[in-house]
Amino acid sequence: MSLKDSHPNGSQGQVLLEEKRAKIIELRNLLGAVPEKLLLYCHDASISRYLTARNWNVKKAAKMLKETLKWRLEYKPEEIHWDEIAHEAVTGKIYRSNCFDKFGRSILVMRPGFQNTKSIKGQIRYLVYCMENAILNLPADQEQMVWLIDFHGFNLSNLSIKVTKETADVLQNHYPERLGLAILYNPPKFFEPFWTVVKPFLEPKTYRKVKFVYSDNQSSMKLMEEFFNMDELDQAFGGKSDAEFDIKEYANRMREDDKKRLVYNSRGNDDACSLVVGEEPPRNLVEIVPDESVEENLRKSSSLDEMVANRDELSEGDKHQVSQEKYVN
Repeated sequence: MSLKDSHPNGSQGQVLLEEKRAKIIELRNLLGAVPEKLLLYCHDASISRYLTARNWNVKKAAKMLKETLKWRLEYKPEEIHWDEIAHEAVTGKIYRSNCFDKFGRSILVMRPGFQNTKSIKGQIRYLVYCMENAILNLPADQEQMVWLIDFHGFNLSNLSIKVTKETADVLQNHYPERLGLAILYNPPKFFEPFWTVVKPFLEPKTYRKVKFVYSDNQSSMKLMEEFFNMDELDQAFGGKSDAEFDIKEYANRMREDDKKRLVYNSRGNDDACSLVVGEEPPRNLVEIVPDESVEENLRKSSSLDEMVANRDELSEGDKHQVSQEKYVN
């Protein structure tokens, strides 16, 4: 029986649920001992996202999750604080909106034309901070977010294959199934050939979530009305809200969120993985392993190093599938 998304009923649904639960348990067993600080990222809902990203192939999903755990040990995304990356945010090139979409998903607004720094490392670090913050603010019944990308002020100097590739790597490898929808709003004509170049960096599951929307195209604008409350949506995206990005107000919000994340992470160390498919942890994590040697073993794991070297690649078919497509409902 396929474990791909379906809508089974009755006994068929129960069988599917049991199969998924068995795969979650199998993957957890493959992980082995996990450092205490990483157990927050090994609950059932998280494991399920990695399995979904790899079409419920347990071995592939386990490799993917192990790579993320190693990345989190080294990169420490949960330790990035506002004052460290505030200089990246002053123009409002990426910020979390005050509102949610109609499905209750956090909204990250991106304005690549407002780029204000040249350090790719700094830009990616700010993106990671924004991803962590958006996830922190997701409602209890939501696991995904929305990206609204405003191309106002965008020009040729803003095109960067390197930044796009690194953004895709972070999103797909370490935040699987976190993106629910990406709206590219009024991209200029010169962006279209660039899209054909960078599209192969994206997995089919990811680029199918990308929608091109044009303010002068009523058909594509219906997509905005379908997903967003137009009274709350920024005028830059065809909405009615005239609220503007205020760096001082936003800085206060982010510092409060930093405090909230600190409490969340400290509580998580005393808690454990849920045993129900699709649930976030009720803060009761299993397999607590405080031994620091576990972290060192994870860092030095030859299997992890091999995995990084042999990261899943796009199929040859995907590499050559670079036709210009505009995803408009």
